[in-house]
Amino acid sequence: MAASTRPDDPMVSTAWLADHLDAPDVRVVDASWHLPGAGRDARAEYLAGHIPGAVFFDIDEIADTASPLPHMAPPPEKFASRVKRLGLGDGARIVIYDSTGIFSAPRVWWLFRLMGHEDVRVLDGGLPKWTAEGRPLEDMPPMARERHFTVRYHPGLVRSLAQVEAKLAAGDVAVLDARPAARFEGSAPEPRPGLPSGHMPGARNLPWNSILAPDGTLLEPAQLAGLYRAAGVDLSKRVVTSCGSGVSACVLALGLARLGLWDVPVYDGSWAEWASRPDAAIATGPAA
Repeated sequence: MAASTRPDDPMVSTAWLADHLDAPDVRVVDASWHLPGAGRDARAEYLAGHIPGAVFFDIDEIADTASPLPHMAPPPEKFASRVKRLGLGDGARIVIYDSTGIFSAPRVWWLFRLMGHEDVRVLDGGLPKWTAEGRPLEDMPPMARERHFTVRYHPGLVRSLAQVEAKLAAGDVAVLDARPAARFEGSAPEPRPGLPSGHMPGARNLPWNSILAPDGTLLEPAQLAGLYRAAGVDLSKRVVTSCGSGVSACVLALGLARLGLWDVPVYDGSWAEWASRPDAAIATGPAA
């Protein structure tokens, strides 16, 4: 993984993207995704209107579809095959956005980095900020030209159930959960039927949307650092991010990257995996 391709900041502004939209090496990706039960169709919304030149990244399909868990990271060869068809490959500067603002785009930012592509950023404020500024949309998908994608898998960016259990038992890591406080505390239901709410014993909670400004952009470093510390996270020690199914956990990883902590891993199975086991250890109430 070439450090020289890593940007100084994981974000790019709408003004920057507007100025570079026609650059030959810039590729734009719509990574919109919605929680079960939201009643929204991300692909249909993309087809109705998207940033010019953007291709649609289907988080549920470019995934390990053999897994019983939702949208787990795909095998590297599947990822390479799918993004190649989308024209996303070596030498591309990739900008990812979603229709919520900053919600599912960080998941795809994390996936590209997991597969070794560092020149990838998230559009700050996403599609809502872009449209609020009166910037153009189009409703025709682009004719993508295939582009080779070289996988350089980065296993340090992902954690398994066994790894998280071992680290928690040893007190060797802080697990930071991005779900809303009520779900973390066990007082509100999970969006997936049959899954209990609550949290991993010892986990901390920082809801993903708490690190966003009122306009939907990512907070500045000083504000971010204060929020992570207030959640009980020692930024000098190891952190793993988690959530319901591995999507909003990546928002917290994005915030940590803005603080210079680029290699924070995500627990990919997250609560969907942890809580689905009959013998799962589940705590309720505020973080201890």
